[in-house]
Amino acid sequence: MSGIPFLDLADPAFDVTSTAVHSGRDTSWYAETPYGWAILRYDEGTALLKDRRFRQGNGKWPDQNGIHDGPWREWWQETLLSIDGDDHLRLRKLLGPAFRSKAIEAMRPQFQALANDLIDGFAGRGTVEFVQEFAEPYASRILCLLLGLPDEQWPQVAHWADDLGKSFGINVKQDLPRIEAALEGLTDYIEQVITDRQAQPRDDLVSTLIAAHEAGDALSRRELSVALVFLAFAGMETTRNQLGLALQTFLEHPDQWALLAERPELGARAVEEVMRVNPTVTWVTREAIDDVDLHGLQIPKGGIVQVLSHAIGTDQRAMAEHVPFGIDYDDRPLHSGFGGGVHHCLGHFVARTDMSVALPLLARRMADVAADGPGEWLPVSGNTGPIRFPLRFTPER
Repeated sequence: MSGIPFLDLADPAFDVTSTAVHSGRDTSWYAETPYGWAILRYDEGTALLKDRRFRQGNGKWPDQNGIHDGPWREWWQETLLSIDGDDHLRLRKLLGPAFRSKAIEAMRPQFQALANDLIDGFAGRGTVEFVQEFAEPYASRILCLLLGLPDEQWPQVAHWADDLGKSFGINVKQDLPRIEAALEGLTDYIEQVITDRQAQPRDDLVSTLIAAHEAGDALSRRELSVALVFLAFAGMETTRNQLGLALQTFLEHPDQWALLAERPELGARAVEEVMRVNPTVTWVTREAIDDVDLHGLQIPKGGIVQVLSHAIGTDQRAMAEHVPFGIDYDDRPLHSGFGGGVHHCLGHFVARTDMSVALPLLARRMADVAADGPGEWLPVSGNTGPIRFPLRFTPER
């Protein structure tokens, strides 16, 4: 079929939010890429995430990058992100109790206290390197809180999580030595935590999952370890990145930043809207179980399809209003930042809650925030976000 755009998602310089993607979306509902086909429009993208003719396609990510053996590849194949079918459903059922919304909501005051404590550290100065001084410690210390880890361990956990987070990047093969060193370090640490909680259970997520490990249906020790290591890095890395992207978005919409400061109850909507227009997870992967006719596109068994999160989230064909970004909407279509279908992110309520707490507090205490230089950013493809993000604002008196 002629006129189908090609998007080079494997190029570190490629930007999935660029005009090339937008113009491609105007031409066709899909594009070709080095990683299979990419869906560019909302209706087709959201439908595919629920389409039972497809399964999670992340298991092929190592092979797509020329990584065919080794500890990281083996571990990657065992994560909840990569498995499907009965094994996936069984693990979600066993892991689910640790992520009950009621338990996470009860931690909201602790999230608020942590956010304010971090902001206290730079509010009087009027400048902040947002990643190092807020987004990373906030995400990491909440993770330590959830897992029952000592708060002083957060810098080490964050370091491992940061390196392991490169698993989602398009430079994964070059970063493999750092990724595998982080996997070894974090796995050894988590194994020690599991052993400790088996001897002395506490009121924390690890102890809850150990109870599932010891129940009749049983998480194996390996499944328990893999799940906790994956949670530790995915929960920290994605939240840190998404907070930075939220600030980037609000800098372009200062009226919405002011509205959030005035109406903190809009924090939850702010999270959804930021993830619609500026998601850290820039594509969601699916694999065809059999040969599939997808709206006339013939996808062979094993074919990979990427749903481009920003492209479908900003597709005006599906928008109720022609407003590019607004946190007080009522009927905006859902985003795909947490995936979809049976693979919807298990920890979504944690991320939604901690970000909905942090953003209104930041808006109130950094009312006139502005960028203080260009910062340093990951490629806008794969998982994206800031590496360094310097900001300035009027100091608190």
